[in-house]
This record gives sequence, structure tokens and C-alpha cells, in this order.
Amino acid sequence: MLEYRHVSVSCQRTPILQDVSLSFPEGKITVLTGPNGCGKTTLLQCLNGASRVTEGNIFLNGTDFLKLSPKERAKNLSFLPQVRTVIPSLPVKTLVEHGRFPYLGFARRKTEKDIALVQKAMEFARVEQYADQYADTLSGGIRQRVFFAMALAQDCDILVLDEPSTYLDLSGQRDFLSMITKLKSQGKTIILTMHNLDHALRTADYLAIMGDRKIAAFGTPAECLEQQVIEKIFDTTWKKFEDGEGVYYFFS
Repeated sequence: MLEYRHVSVSCQRTPILQDVSLSFPEGKITVLTGPNGCGKTTLLQCLNGASRVTEGNIFLNGTDFLKLSPKERAKNLSFLPQVRTVIPSLPVKTLVEHGRFPYLGFARRKTEKDIALVQKAMEFARVEQYADQYADTLSGGIRQRVFFAMALAQDCDILVLDEPSTYLDLSGQRDFLSMITKLKSQGKTIILTMHNLDHALRTADYLAIMGDRKIAAFGTPAECLEQQVIEKIFDTTWKKFEDGEGVYYFFS
């Protein structure tokens, strides 16, 4: 289990996160949501070192995660950031292969297992047809799927995704949510941020709602709705609709 214990983050003495304690259940989808600027990305970036923890600890199955080397962290947890300012001018397949780097020796020689995992990740993310194209020539949505495949190629039990559907169109968003559900069925622990509350409520096993740099609520979607936390944090009202295909939430 991944667990934050009393984690605080400050930048030049300005508090960004304050005393956050949160556990992410194994084999479940936890969606982190909240208004812009509430600290969602900062909370996740504690895991890849982009945000420096100034107080508290993060544990993974009882081990101090922050004391692990970057290579060991990458063997346990794959992280897909929201924005990449640099898009490598590399063929898609080569970029996805980067997900296997934590497991390769100095010579970077790939085993049959490495090759098979890269192929499997590309097929799952539906980017195998772009294998020989250069990543910097692709649209934002397809590039996002390529980076998703790279994260999958790490073959970690925990997958952390920061606003992964940012560049995807409506069809792409539906496909992505379906992929997330399939990964959960494979036993993966999924942690992701979302701004779309309808998608969050219909996708999550658990919601972690942030407000004012803290966790305002944590629980199942039904529990969070009953507590009326969403209305307070987002200053919104909502309605629930059901039909033969499922349940939908509309916010205004």
C-alpha cells in the first residue's frame, strides 16, 4: 500500500501542502480531484521528486519510499506527468522502450521479456501503428497515449497519472477510461487526477477531494456525495441520471 503520513511541501517558505495523510487502497482506482491550485499535482509530484517533501513521510508497503533510489522507485511505481515541455525526437517504439530502462544493465540490452512488455504496452495503448513515427510529429492526444504506453512498459503494480486525458478528444477519453478499468481488473493500483467530476464519480472506487492544500474528504463516490463535500469545494450543484447504459452526473 502507498501511504502519505503527515506530508507537507513548501517552496521558498510558502506552504503548498499542509499535513496530508492519505492511503491508496491496493488494486483500486483512486481519483484525486479538487479546484485548480489546490495541490493535486504537487501531491503526486512528491513521488517523482519534482516536489520536495519538507515534513512527513511516504511509505510503500512499509518501506520509506523517499529513501529509495530513482531506479528502485521506477521499478515499483510508474508516473505519467500532466505536461511534458520537451517531446523527444525519437521513434515511438524507442520512446516506449524507455519504460524498461530501470531494469536494463549498463549495456542497455533488452531481453525477450523487455521486448514483449514493450509490444504489449503499445498494443494496449493502441499506438503500435505509430511505432516508426517520431513522437514530436504526432498530435497531442496520440503523444499522450505513447507516454501512457511508456509508463505501462515499466510493468509496475502502481500507476500514477496526472490529468492523463488532458489532450484526448471525447472518444479518446472514453477509450482511456475503459483502459483504466481493464488495468484495475489486472490487479493494478491506479492513482490519477481528474477535473471532470462526472468521469471521476463513475470511474473511481475512491475519491480524494482536495481543498485549501489539504484532503477535504476521502471515501467512495457515494460517501463523498452524501457528505456534500463536492458542493462546498467546487461551489456547484449536481443531478444524477440513470438509463440502461449507466449512471451520469451533471454539475452546474
